[in-house]
Amino acid sequence: MALTDTFVRTVKPTGKAAKYTDGDGMYLLVTSAGKYWRMDYRFLGKRKTLALGTYPETSLAKARGRGSEARTMLADGLDPGDEKRKAKQTKLARAAQTFQQVAELWLEKTASSRAATTQDKVHGYLKRNIFPTIGNAPISSLKATDMLACLRKMEARGVGESTHRVKQICGQVFRFAVASGMVERDFTVDLKGALKVIKTKHYAAVTEPQDVRKLMTAIYAYHGHPYAIAALKLSALLFVRPGELRSAEWAHVDLDAAEWRIPGEKMKMGLDHIVPLSKQALAILRGLKPMTGHGRYVLPSIRTDERCMSENTVNAALRNMGYENEVMTAHGFRAMARTILDEVLGERVDLIEHQLAHSVIDPNGRAYNRTAHLPARKEMMQRWADYLDQIRLGPL
Repeated sequence: MALTDTFVRTVKPTGKAAKYTDGDGMYLLVTSAGKYWRMDYRFLGKRKTLALGTYPETSLAKARGRGSEARTMLADGLDPGDEKRKAKQTKLARAAQTFQQVAELWLEKTASSRAATTQDKVHGYLKRNIFPTIGNAPISSLKATDMLACLRKMEARGVGESTHRVKQICGQVFRFAVASGMVERDFTVDLKGALKVIKTKHYAAVTEPQDVRKLMTAIYAYHGHPYAIAALKLSALLFVRPGELRSAEWAHVDLDAAEWRIPGEKMKMGLDHIVPLSKQALAILRGLKPMTGHGRYVLPSIRTDERCMSENTVNAALRNMGYENEVMTAHGFRAMARTILDEVLGERVDLIEHQLAHSVIDPNGRAYNRTAHLPARKEMMQRWADYLDQIRLGPL
């Protein structure tokens, strides 16, 4: 006969252990120490007992639910006792995985996708702003409010851009933890709108044809380190983001196909990107090959081949040429190309946006993939390179 809530609540110990059956192997074990839910079952011919909880913490209904789950496991060929132990071990393991441990593991696993300087910078962000507060907390125990408290402290220091950057980094750590089975979800997405909005920063750039001519003439007359000269020329020809150019790897450059295929992990938007290489860009890269082709990076650090070029190299070269940060920056080559391609050369805006690796939506509201309009983009990149030669060598 099935048990009732009233019976379970009122039954008293008899001085010795007593079992009261509920059916399907489940029963209430009553002793002088308390009331316990149990379930007897057989697995692979062996009789076993599964603990379902203690009354009153575990009600009759909850105990029956656990019993039903155990019978489902048995029907699927699983031992509910073993599954319970595994779940407990997983819970204990998760409790032992602190945010700092997981973040440092993520940094280690993804190090190859970042330049050494960037790796140090990301680690520094975490060490200064996150680890002191929640680094020792089990990552599975953290909530959005814990992360927000750290970020609000950063905001109070007036480092708005860094605050948003740290939020992005922590989101990457949590997504790594989700993929590794350490947490259920990345809750940093819940912080959208919780931080102060940062005004878009516009990088200084020359965008008038006569100023572009002066800049290109100065670049080709510059007597700096060969790596810096190549970086300046490629910045103008390819107009990728400075970090993408600095961390370019020979493994991703196909000189025969005249393409540079940048993996998504190196891109701001996280998507693979194809950069068609004009004849002028190919000539520069072929000139670099004997100098840097033995190593990983197309543009290594001037001091060591083990790291990519410093983020200050191009800006320092521009300053040496007389261009202060208020006039032109490494990032400004993108605005220069965007403006001239549109307003002077009359190129299709969607092709320009594709080549800038901006998100472009098709008529159905879907983002184009990396190969979209590639033949047309190749032609545009060659026209752009020819224009830069023409504006430098010939009359306006």
